[in-house]
Amino acid sequence: MNVGQQDGDAVSTIAAAIGEPARARMLYCLLDNHARTSTELAVVAGVSPSTASVHLKRLQAERLVKVLVQGKHRYYSLESTEVATALEALSVLAGPAQCRFEPSTPHRLRAARTCYDHLAGSLGVTLHDRFVALRWLSADSRRLTDAGTKAFASLGIDIDAARASRRQFAFACLDWSERRPHLGGALGAALLHLLLKRKWVTPDLDSRALGVTSLGRRELLARWGITVPLTSR
Repeated sequence: MNVGQQDGDAVSTIAAAIGEPARARMLYCLLDNHARTSTELAVVAGVSPSTASVHLKRLQAERLVKVLVQGKHRYYSLESTEVATALEALSVLAGPAQCRFEPSTPHRLRAARTCYDHLAGSLGVTLHDRFVALRWLSADSRRLTDAGTKAFASLGIDIDAARASRRQFAFACLDWSERRPHLGGALGAALLHLLLKRKWVTPDLDSRALGVTSLGRRELLARWGITVPLTSR
């Protein structure tokens, strides 16, 4: 078999995986970069949960989706940017899929809250994205770059202490309301501790919600260009 035949067979296999209508609906639903459970994807695809599981296994086998196990939940997302690019290219011919992610989390908790001992919610996800964009965090969110090490240290975070912790230094923790990652681990905990200490955020007395203070809004805007709604503290 020559190279052209091999490539053709490989493309045919992937095309067959994408081409099944239920699987295609799942893939295009994940194109918005929000992870979803198999139950949610079953609803999107219009199939039973058991059938959705079979479809997802096929998509995993073809390396079109990946799964993140977090607690008792399993969240599915696209395997890579290459998959997203291929789907985008196909949508030029077929038209984009419409499957917006609509979180049902109360606004106060969705805006900013604690996730164990680190920052979560829309603010946590936004900060994580900004740190990656600034190349302070590696693409997998597990380590700081040299620039990131200097930047976090200049904020007053003890990087050596965070690295010496027995827990994982840093990782992308999937946010249950945003379905995108925020910064977890010892580094994420150190960041939240700093925000609380400097009174950029303040905790609610009766929930995990965090309010962003006027000082916090000014600092987030000046340092990272992040705008927080005035409905926060």
